[in-house]
Amino acid sequence: MALMQDASDIGGIELLTRNATPTGETARIGIPTEGRRWSEIRSELLTRKSNDFDWRSGKVPLYVYHDDDELLAVSREAYCLYFSENALGGRAFPSLQRMESEIVRMALSLFRAPQSASGSFTSGGTESLFLALKTARDHFRARRASKVRPKVVVPVTAHPAFDKAAQYLDIDVVRIDVGADLRVNIDGVRRAIDSRTILIAGSAPCYPYGVFDSIAQLGEIANGEGVWLHVDACFGGFLAPFARAEGYPIPEFEFSVPGVTSLSADLHKYGFSARGASVLLYAKADLKAHQGFRFDDWPRGSYSTDTFLGSRSGGAIASAWAVTQYLGQTGYRRLARKIMDAKERLVRGIGDIPGLEVLKPSDLCIVLYRSTDQRVDINAVAEVLGTRGWFVGRSREPQALHLALNAVHAPIIEEYLSDLRCAVQHVRATGLQGKRDDSTY
Repeated sequence: MALMQDASDIGGIELLTRNATPTGETARIGIPTEGRRWSEIRSELLTRKSNDFDWRSGKVPLYVYHDDDELLAVSREAYCLYFSENALGGRAFPSLQRMESEIVRMALSLFRAPQSASGSFTSGGTESLFLALKTARDHFRARRASKVRPKVVVPVTAHPAFDKAAQYLDIDVVRIDVGADLRVNIDGVRRAIDSRTILIAGSAPCYPYGVFDSIAQLGEIANGEGVWLHVDACFGGFLAPFARAEGYPIPEFEFSVPGVTSLSADLHKYGFSARGASVLLYAKADLKAHQGFRFDDWPRGSYSTDTFLGSRSGGAIASAWAVTQYLGQTGYRRLARKIMDAKERLVRGIGDIPGLEVLKPSDLCIVLYRSTDQRVDINAVAEVLGTRGWFVGRSREPQALHLALNAVHAPIIEEYLSDLRCAVQHVRATGLQGKRDDSTY
């Protein structure tokens, strides 16, 4: 068999060398014919990263949750200790099972769960919400033996992962408007419930505005109507209890609120662990029976998983466990003070800039601000900030700039405010008009 000089076919996959790209055509990238030295690969990776926004310096107001290199080292080294271990193999790696169990128990304690509660470690908020809907659906079917198409009722501000999960699970989603206080309209939720409703939800807090829905009122509805109430605390779950302990007025949202059936919270956000770490918790352990998957008709034997994923990163579990041990409650409270103080300084500073207004209320650490001056286009302000190295989050309704603060932002608040003042002055002086950007991420 003749071999082509610049390409080969291995297992039906075309592998093109870097010299084989057809002129004038879109480059097709394949696995290199020969391997490369790590020093060369590492250098290229660093070069590729050079155009990314600088999250270590606090230039990115979302995506990355960071305090300092010491905490990052704990998370990274713990992850690397379990880099190759696969949490699918519980019998092979019992240490991962033990850490998962301890993480869940710590979360149940943090969120004031009853003794009857249980839960699972998941890969993130999307999987947690998916499993919450799947479990509520199957519990509904088992209890009512109903053939109707189920539906869930959530705020318009609820995370899109509710609709993503519902699309896979053949569930209808009804989104309810918020009131003037930006929290879900309680009467609207009540009116939307019918015999098909398997779950209602509230956010703690919602990502668009940073406010908590009234979980206590939703709990009253859930108890009265006999429906499942899920609390989506994926964003702020591992910050809010510690901020409350530091004296900040954080609304009740945990299992201590009557009517809460399940709750999700991400450790890879304000838990400061590596990505791939969340928990889904249930008020009653027997609800979890509807969550898992089991398949027995397989020559290899029985296959079962508690969560959606098969193979799972042992590193994410080890990182989450290690960071909670390293920080402890004292460390999390210190970080909560740092974050909430940064928010207060930012809100005051923005309020002192003519032509800008901070959107209120804001219950935790999200700050939105908009223009109140017709000469200051807020999208143009965003673009000027971008030229100064800031990654800018934007909100569509209302047109505003959006920041989700964490510990890494505390040292750079004054730098941000200085650049923001300059950006506003530049836009006002030049009449610059920016382009509207509706992309979420």
